[in-house]
Amino acid sequence: MKITIRQETPKDYTAIEEVIKEAFLRETMSDQQEHVLVQKLRTSSAFVPELSLVAFNEEEEIIGYLLLTENKIVNENQEMRALSLAPVAVHPAFQKQGIGSQLIKEGIKRARAAGYRAIIVLGHPDYYPRFGFKPAYLWQIKAPFDVPQEAFMALELTPDALENQTGTVQYPSAFLN
Repeated sequence: MKITIRQETPKDYTAIEEVIKEAFLRETMSDQQEHVLVQKLRTSSAFVPELSLVAFNEEEEIIGYLLLTENKIVNENQEMRALSLAPVAVHPAFQKQGIGSQLIKEGIKRARAAGYRAIIVLGHPDYYPRFGFKPAYLWQIKAPFDVPQEAFMALELTPDALENQTGTVQYPSAFLN
C-alpha cells in the first residue's frame, strides 16, 4: 500500500478526529479523549503546524495521524526546548502495516530539520525503542506525574543533546487538564 504523509490542513480535522477515536477506542490505557487533546493543542502556543502530520492512502483517505508539540525540560539552572510525541494514531483497519512507523520516522525527520534537539514520549516500551527512544531516566529526566519509568522515554535528535540536561518535562497545559 502506498502511503503519503503531509502536514495537516483544517479540512482534515474531522477525518483526523475519527481516526484518533477509532485508534484509541479499545486501548485500555486510554481515556478515549485523545481527539480532545489534539483540539486543545492546536490552539496552544505549543502547537507546531508543520509537525502535525497525516498519512493517507491511494484513495486519499486519512488513515493515520501524528502530532509533535513543544514542551520544556526544566531544572533549577536551565531549560531546554523539546517536543512531545502524542498522539500517534492509525485507523484499526490499517494497523500492523507500518503506517505508524512511517509517521514516526517522518515526524523525527521533520523535527530534526526544524532544529529541535529531543523528543519525549510516554508510550509502549516495546514499540518506541525501535526508533531510538530510550528511558528518560538515563538522563535524569522525569515526568511531572507518576508514570512507569520504562514507558517515559526520550530521543536525542542531535548527538548528545541530552547529555547535560536533567530535570522535569513541562508539558503544555492542554496535556494536564
